[in-house]
Amino acid sequence: MKQSQLFTKTRKEAPADEQAKNAELLIKGGFIHKEMAGVYAFLPLGLRVIEKIKGIIRDEMNSVGGQELYMTTLQPRDIWEKTDRWDDAKVDNWFKTKLKSGEELGVGLTHEEPIVDALIGNVSSYRDLPISVYQIQNKFRNELRAKSGILRGREFIMKDMYSFARTEEEHLKIYEEVAQAYHRVYKRLGIGHITYRTYADGGIFTKKFSDEFQTISGIGEDIIYLDEEKNIAVNKEIYTDENLAKLGLDKSKLVEKRSIEVGNIFPLESKYTDALDLYFTDENGEKKSIISGCYGIGVSRTMGVLAEIFSDDNGLIWPESVAPFKVHVLELGDSPEVMAAATELYNKLTAAGVEVLFDDRLEMSAGAKFADADLLGMPYRVVVSTRSMKENGVEVKKRTEEKGQIMTADALVDLVK
Repeated sequence: MKQSQLFTKTRKEAPADEQAKNAELLIKGGFIHKEMAGVYAFLPLGLRVIEKIKGIIRDEMNSVGGQELYMTTLQPRDIWEKTDRWDDAKVDNWFKTKLKSGEELGVGLTHEEPIVDALIGNVSSYRDLPISVYQIQNKFRNELRAKSGILRGREFIMKDMYSFARTEEEHLKIYEEVAQAYHRVYKRLGIGHITYRTYADGGIFTKKFSDEFQTISGIGEDIIYLDEEKNIAVNKEIYTDENLAKLGLDKSKLVEKRSIEVGNIFPLESKYTDALDLYFTDENGEKKSIISGCYGIGVSRTMGVLAEIFSDDNGLIWPESVAPFKVHVLELGDSPEVMAAATELYNKLTAAGVEVLFDDRLEMSAGAKFADADLLGMPYRVVVSTRSMKENGVEVKKRTEEKGQIMTADALVDLVK
């Protein structure tokens, strides 16, 4: 992409009412646009990051047998009444709407009920199970006070997966496979070394423990207690001597940390399948309950976490796995020779399959281009200038390094490929 054709512009200041670092940086860089509190649009650069995160998640969900689908946002009231979750006294943080006929509908908060409803007519025999299905879509939550930028929104992008098994043992096998897939997701995103599986309260889903995946961060809203030897943590909400004993954790070895939740998985038992009359017939012709689980990753929230963690005073520092572009080429000066060399380099990198953002803006000073490059945070900054041409190459600097080096265009291609 040529930066002169990119409709978004960088900003020196974020909106005065925006307090979260992630949103400040993403707004200043032109990655997102704030529509209202808790509601953000993803602009071209931001959408590229979102799609990279989705791709990693999709890879790992497919690797454990997940089948992708896409459910509706509007949900009928009756299936929620069957599971006793329609009443706001039970679930109070979701949006509802009405048809012109007066019939009430739910606006997609979570999809346990609709997924189970969709399986009716498709699952009836033991031969039909196990099944794991997932989707990546917008969700809506009526947060009392949306805050923390894209970490906690009223509209957000989420991956939610649901598994259905014949036995508790079969369910646990799937559950652990998904947990390991989550670890691979966070490793590929660059936060695996600071993200921990964390025991937590099952909330509205189950009386058993749920599992959260918590990323260590000073701005986190959660408090966890971490066993650094076992790489396991417990959320403060279940931090009792009784629960620690159940989990086999030694209180004296736990370290208190602040963290941000980047994913969660819940055992659902047969609560929703039974309530919606979804059963299977076993080998002996007997009617049996279906054991299910749900598995969530906040996609847009994860983008916010990456912006919080991978940044400095100058701007963002995207991991290569999710960066909008791998290389940011800066053309410095308006001489025909420099312009021709920069364009040739851009074409060479693009032809080699390298994603490139080309700052070809003639009206921008060198200082402004450098500042924008730091703010946007691509992994490699490549400068084509009269000075670099005199040294028969281009200046290449990683975003994480202080100084660059001169190398030939061919050497650059080899490096970034």
